[in-house]
Amino acid sequence: MIGYLIRRVTLMVALLFLVTVAVFVLFNLVPGDPARLYCGKSCTPAVIDAIHTRMELDIPMTEQYTRYVSGIFFGRTFSPNSPQPIVCDAPCLGYSYDRHTEVLSLITRAAPVTFYLAIGAFVIWLVVGISLGIFAALKRGRWPDRLVIGLSLVGYSMPSFFIGLLLYVFVIISLKLLPRPQFPTSGWGAPFTDPVHFFQTMILPWIVLATLYAAFYMRLTRNQVLEVLGDDYVRTARAKGLPERTVVVKHALRAGLTPIVTAAGLDLAGLLGGAIISETIFSLPGMGSLALDAILKNDLPLIAGITLLSSAIIIFANFVVDLLYAFVDPRVRIT
Repeated sequence: MIGYLIRRVTLMVALLFLVTVAVFVLFNLVPGDPARLYCGKSCTPAVIDAIHTRMELDIPMTEQYTRYVSGIFFGRTFSPNSPQPIVCDAPCLGYSYDRHTEVLSLITRAAPVTFYLAIGAFVIWLVVGISLGIFAALKRGRWPDRLVIGLSLVGYSMPSFFIGLLLYVFVIISLKLLPRPQFPTSGWGAPFTDPVHFFQTMILPWIVLATLYAAFYMRLTRNQVLEVLGDDYVRTARAKGLPERTVVVKHALRAGLTPIVTAAGLDLAGLLGGAIISETIFSLPGMGSLALDAILKNDLPLIAGITLLSSAIIIFANFVVDLLYAFVDPRVRIT
């Protein structure tokens, strides 16, 4: 167990290092001059040179990367030779010159919105997807099974922007069952200070995301349960007279959870990186909306910071999923 943890942690650190290299290369060696993106159309050579100095683009690439990585662990100072240097405390993911704010501060303000959006949708799609998947497996070949398969096919085929716009038009605009969001003032309500407004804000985005993922988990759970139900140890458990609920939940479902756990961990990690479409449609000031706004404004430090953080979340989610294998599947042993 200890050896496995050491190997996995070493691999995770190596991947994080490669991610920092990839992010730095992608956002610092892109075609074009980043200084011109900030300067706009009415730019002079003197202003461009000043921006180069301010953004530290006039130093060698290796030194830029060293400062970039060291800033994550120890912090850094931008424009140290200027009259007003910018101090960025660790962990420093960069400084947004467009917003005049540290990248981490912007992410910290947007992260709770995406977190609650992802967790709520995650719970809904797991409960609905796994429950209906088990139900379809137990009713294999009959009309409930065909109904669940049909629903999953329809839900999985519909794009998220179509579902979101459909709910927005009918539920909010036509029927007026929920208040119309107005970004950024009333598009978000904290769960503990205003739970009613929080639920009104999140219910439709939750449904949009849960519809897409639950459709996939219905089919995945059904296939896994059907595969395990045909194994010898499941037939033995039934022959011993165990209740059907015990056979399905304790034996069949647990043994078939490995691919479900893998998919759930990666899907949740991807959502924590930002659900751009849902946040944009329902005016949620989360990571997705922040990333989209940064792209539209060519805010490269902010885009790089969000990309780095999202990649780190996905890598960590893979690590957690690997550790969970031994607990959800008795056939797996960590060595």
